[in-house]
Amino acid sequence: MSSAPLSNSSTPEFAWDVATLFPEQGSWTEAAYLDLTDGSNKRVELVDGRLEFPAMPTEVHQALVGFLYHALLTFAAAHGVGIVPFPPLRVRIKPGKIREPDVLFLSNENLHHRSNRLWTGADLVMEVVSPDPKDRLRDYEEKQTDYAQGDISEYWIVDPVAQAVVVLRLDAGRYVEHGRFAIGETATSRRLDGFVIDVTELFAVTKDIPQ
Repeated sequence: MSSAPLSNSSTPEFAWDVATLFPEQGSWTEAAYLDLTDGSNKRVELVDGRLEFPAMPTEVHQALVGFLYHALLTFAAAHGVGIVPFPPLRVRIKPGKIREPDVLFLSNENLHHRSNRLWTGADLVMEVVSPDPKDRLRDYEEKQTDYAQGDISEYWIVDPVAQAVVVLRLDAGRYVEHGRFAIGETATSRRLDGFVIDVTELFAVTKDIPQ
């Protein structure tokens, strides 16, 4: 006599025990983090032994990142001042803290921070702020502290909700506001003389994207 199946539920089962093969939150090392994220298609950052998972990028986010990346890459190439890698790329802020900025620049004089698996520094980073309150807190406050600790001389915060660009410059180990730029204005860099972004043109790349 055949027996009936124990369950006909279509709910997928997850191999939760696999999680026990990995460190607990707060115990992740750089080596374990790098092994996990090599070849991964999901953004993961390491913060004081804990893994953080930034929001999956939206089309608006990617359109803004693409505009900023191409503008910074074009400027750096034209002036021969450094390199702008295609994002994302891991950057060690300090031992045990690794971020993946949306856009980043490394000057020629600091190319010793460059390596294949991760960089150990940068001169300028940009973050496009996601609308989720947790992500906004991370970009406006937590990453501001982190990038200052990493001695990154300039940090751009691009906010599609506020339609504004905030440029921060490092001064005595902390960021001060170089400028807050809105629609109709031109955002300027303190670190890269001559590098500017037309804020109207920047946010115009998102106008035809359905919300």
